[in-house]
Amino acid sequence: EKPTVTISSSRREALNHHNLLVCSVTDFYPGQIKVRWFQNDQEQSAGIVSTPLIRNGDWTFQILVMLEMTPQHGDIYICHVEHPSLQSPITVEWRPQGPPPAGNISAMIQCGLGLGLGLGGMVAGTLFIVRETKTVGIRSSRQNIL
Repeated sequence: EKPTVTISSSRREALNHHNLLVCSVTDFYPGQIKVRWFQNDQEQSAGIVSTPLIRNGDWTFQILVMLEMTPQHGDIYICHVEHPSLQSPITVEWRPQGPPPAGNISAMIQCGLGLGLGLGGMVAGTLFIVRETKTVGIRSSRQNIL
Protein backbone atom coordinates (compact mmCIF):
# COMPACT_ATOMS: atom_id res chain seq x y z
CA GLU A 1 0.00 0.00 0.00
CA LYS A 2 1.51 3.37 -1.06
CA PRO A 3 1.79 6.12 1.58
CA THR A 4 -0.15 9.38 1.52
CA VAL A 5 2.04 12.35 2.49
CA THR A 6 0.87 15.79 3.67
CA ILE A 7 2.55 18.74 5.41
CA SER A 8 0.85 21.03 7.90
CA SER A 9 2.21 23.87 10.03
CA SER A 10 1.40 25.05 13.53
CA ARG A 11 1.12 28.70 12.41
CA ARG A 12 -0.78 30.15 9.48
CA GLU A 13 1.50 33.15 8.87
CA ALA A 14 4.81 31.47 9.42
CA LEU A 15 7.40 33.91 8.09
CA ASN A 16 10.07 34.78 10.72
CA HIS A 17 8.12 33.01 13.51
CA HIS A 18 9.09 29.82 15.30
CA ASN A 19 7.06 27.07 13.69
CA LEU A 20 6.51 23.34 13.72
CA LEU A 21 6.05 21.53 10.42
CA VAL A 22 4.32 18.16 10.58
CA CYS A 23 4.84 15.61 7.83
CA SER A 24 1.98 13.09 8.07
CA VAL A 25 2.65 9.81 6.31
CA THR A 26 -0.43 7.60 6.38
CA ASP A 27 -1.99 4.38 5.08
CA PHE A 28 1.17 2.51 4.03
CA TYR A 29 2.19 -1.16 4.12
CA PRO A 30 4.66 -2.67 4.94
CA GLY A 31 5.79 -0.73 8.00
CA GLN A 32 9.36 -0.03 6.88
CA ILE A 33 9.63 3.63 5.85
CA LYS A 34 12.19 6.42 5.74
CA VAL A 35 11.05 10.05 6.25
CA ARG A 36 13.52 12.92 5.93
CA TRP A 37 13.24 16.73 6.07
CA PHE A 38 15.11 19.07 3.72
CA GLN A 39 15.46 22.84 3.94
CA ASN A 40 16.64 24.51 0.73
CA ASP A 41 17.98 21.15 -0.55
CA GLN A 42 19.95 20.45 2.65
CA GLU A 43 18.93 17.49 4.79
CA GLN A 44 17.96 18.52 8.33
CA SER A 45 18.93 16.51 11.40
CA ALA A 46 18.39 18.99 14.26
CA GLY A 47 14.93 19.83 15.60
CA ILE A 48 13.28 16.66 14.30
CA VAL A 49 10.85 14.69 16.44
CA SER A 50 9.02 11.57 15.28
CA THR A 51 6.20 9.46 16.62
CA PRO A 52 6.80 5.73 16.70
CA LEU A 53 5.25 3.73 13.88
CA ILE A 54 1.49 3.64 14.52
CA ARG A 55 -0.61 0.60 13.50
CA ASN A 56 -4.00 1.55 12.05
CA GLY A 57 -5.57 -1.85 12.75
CA ASP A 58 -6.16 -2.66 9.06
CA TRP A 59 -2.58 -3.80 8.35
CA THR A 60 -1.55 -0.25 7.38
CA PHE A 61 0.64 2.16 9.31
CA GLN A 62 1.14 5.87 9.86
CA ILE A 63 3.86 8.10 11.27
CA LEU A 64 4.28 11.83 12.03
CA VAL A 65 7.69 13.44 11.61
CA MET A 66 7.95 17.02 12.89
CA LEU A 67 10.53 19.71 12.17
CA GLU A 68 11.03 22.72 14.45
CA MET A 69 12.18 25.75 12.47
CA THR A 70 11.96 29.51 11.93
CA PRO A 71 11.36 30.02 8.21
CA GLN A 72 12.77 32.95 6.30
CA HIS A 73 11.57 34.50 3.03
CA GLY A 74 12.43 32.19 0.13
CA ASP A 75 12.90 29.03 2.22
CA ILE A 76 11.63 25.75 0.78
CA TYR A 77 10.97 22.77 3.04
CA ILE A 78 10.53 19.26 1.71
CA CYS A 79 9.28 16.11 3.37
CA HIS A 80 10.99 13.22 1.55
CA VAL A 81 9.48 9.74 1.93
CA GLU A 82 10.99 6.42 0.80
CA HIS A 83 8.93 3.22 0.97
CA PRO A 84 9.17 -0.24 -0.68
CA SER A 85 5.83 0.33 -2.50
CA LEU A 86 7.26 3.36 -4.32
CA GLN A 87 9.42 3.30 -7.45
CA SER A 88 10.73 6.76 -6.55
CA PRO A 89 10.46 8.80 -3.32
CA ILE A 90 7.48 11.04 -2.61
CA THR A 91 8.47 14.66 -1.98
CA VAL A 92 6.01 17.22 -0.66
CA GLU A 93 7.03 20.88 -0.63
CA TRP A 94 6.07 23.61 1.87
CA ARG A 95 6.84 27.35 1.58
CA PRO A 96 6.23 29.88 4.36
CA GLN A 97 3.45 32.41 3.87
CA GLY A 98 4.10 36.04 4.77
CA PRO A 99 1.56 38.69 5.72
CA PRO A 100 -1.43 39.16 3.39
CA PRO A 101 -0.68 41.00 0.13
CA ALA A 102 -1.06 44.80 0.18
CA GLY A 103 -4.19 44.61 -2.00
CA ASN A 104 -5.96 42.58 0.67
CA ILE A 105 -4.96 45.06 3.39
CA SER A 106 -6.26 47.94 1.25
CA ALA A 107 -9.58 46.14 0.74
CA MET A 108 -9.84 45.46 4.49
CA ILE A 109 -9.20 49.15 5.27
CA GLN A 110 -11.81 50.26 2.72
CA CYS A 111 -14.34 47.80 4.13
CA GLY A 112 -13.64 49.02 7.68
CA LEU A 113 -14.05 52.66 6.66
CA GLY A 114 -17.32 51.92 4.87
CA LEU A 115 -18.64 50.01 7.87
CA GLY A 116 -17.59 52.83 10.23
CA LEU A 117 -19.25 55.49 8.09
CA GLY A 118 -22.42 53.42 7.77
CA LEU A 119 -22.67 52.86 11.52
CA GLY A 120 -21.93 56.55 12.17
CA GLY A 121 -24.75 57.53 9.81
CA MET A 122 -27.16 55.19 11.58
CA VAL A 123 -26.29 56.65 14.99
CA ALA A 124 -26.61 60.24 13.73
CA GLY A 125 -29.96 59.45 12.07
CA THR A 126 -31.30 57.79 15.22
CA LEU A 127 -30.24 60.76 17.37
CA PHE A 128 -31.89 63.18 14.93
CA ILE A 129 -35.18 61.24 14.98
CA VAL A 130 -35.19 61.01 18.79
CA ARG A 131 -34.47 64.74 19.12
CA GLU A 132 -37.17 65.69 16.60
CA THR A 133 -39.71 63.45 18.34
CA LYS A 134 -39.01 65.15 21.68
CA THR A 135 -39.21 68.63 20.10
CA VAL A 136 -42.56 67.84 18.45
CA GLY A 137 -43.82 66.43 21.77
CA ILE A 138 -42.87 69.63 23.63
CA ARG A 139 -44.57 71.85 20.97
CA SER A 140 -47.85 69.91 21.17
CA SER A 141 -47.78 70.03 24.99
CA ARG A 142 -47.43 73.84 24.87
CA GLN A 143 -50.31 74.14 22.40
CA ASN A 144 -52.58 72.07 24.69
CA ILE A 145 -51.75 74.33 27.68
CA LEU A 146 -52.52 77.56 25.77
